[in-house]
Amino acid sequence: MPPADQPAVSERCSLSAVPPVPPGTHAISVEGLTHAYPQARPGWLYRHRGNASGPTPQPAAPTPRRSALDDVTFRIEPGEIFGILGPNGGGKTTLFRILCTLLQPTCGSVRVFGLDVLAHPRQVRELLGVVFQMPSLDVKLTADENLTHQGHLYGLSGADLARRVQQQLQAFGLDQRQHEPVERFSGGMRRRVELAKALMHEPKLLLLDEPSTGLDPGARRDLWASLERLRHNLGVTVALTTHLMEEADRCDRLAILSEGRLVAIDTPARLKSRIGGDVITIDPCGDDPAAEDLRRQIEQRFGPWSAGTTPIILDGKIRLEKHDGAAFVAALASAFPGRLDSITVGRPTLEDVFTQLTGHKLWDEATSP
Repeated sequence: MPPADQPAVSERCSLSAVPPVPPGTHAISVEGLTHAYPQARPGWLYRHRGNASGPTPQPAAPTPRRSALDDVTFRIEPGEIFGILGPNGGGKTTLFRILCTLLQPTCGSVRVFGLDVLAHPRQVRELLGVVFQMPSLDVKLTADENLTHQGHLYGLSGADLARRVQQQLQAFGLDQRQHEPVERFSGGMRRRVELAKALMHEPKLLLLDEPSTGLDPGARRDLWASLERLRHNLGVTVALTTHLMEEADRCDRLAILSEGRLVAIDTPARLKSRIGGDVITIDPCGDDPAAEDLRRQIEQRFGPWSAGTTPIILDGKIRLEKHDGAAFVAALASAFPGRLDSITVGRPTLEDVFTQLTGHKLWDEATSP
């Protein structure tokens, strides 16, 4: 299948070719998905050879293949709000593009409601509503016109098209401003128009790439209220990528990606229950060598430690996990008087889960070269 950005015109004209979905079929089934981006084309280096009067062009060494996804396997059930959590560069966008039929994987399989995305890309597209991270609206058009144009792309016309446009405008609270250019809308309202567009052809699965990007807290709440309504009222399955902990916490289940690998998948509550008690962060007095020395002493004095709870240093601070954190803080302060600048105790978060699973913070991976 060629990785096309949009289906061809002949592929957009029929919404009746999609076969019925058998009962018990997974909304998404991913098996052994691997994708490595191809080598960059070699350039040229100019090097002096002997006493030559000028540099001699020589081909540069090719860039090694970069693995974006490595043997990823998971399932999404119909009606779920499923999140894919990971840092920028962790493989989320590559996975999203494969699910959308925009990118052909190196190996592995992906099925959407039983349809293979490689063998039946047109039929899969008709099951999908897609909201990309970057806006796809024509801001010079009105909300009504944006939705009407989207309907035309899916072969809708006449009374059916008009009915669906009004239905979506009302569902997302846009009907009072439907004749205004979208450029006058706030970020939250534009996101609602994006959602309305994606649902014009009544898809079974809604895919969203970083849906809260650029939205203020109020607009994020409105977005999630819309997603909950879609799930409960229409039975739409929602799959989204995110690097925001607040957003990930609202999903029914969550897959955590790190460096292209799936490191965990479960409900947010169960993921956080893996943490061995309270999360304690210690800011030691002195420089980094003093912090490492203190970390070793804490590890020796208060062991043994279960897997993932051992003290580590992150951003110059010591992080560890202990049951009954309040009692441990008192023992820690007594054991090392004058050596602790501050101590904080908190309940586990998804950030802590990521740190325990990978050994580094989410944003450390996101900002690494």
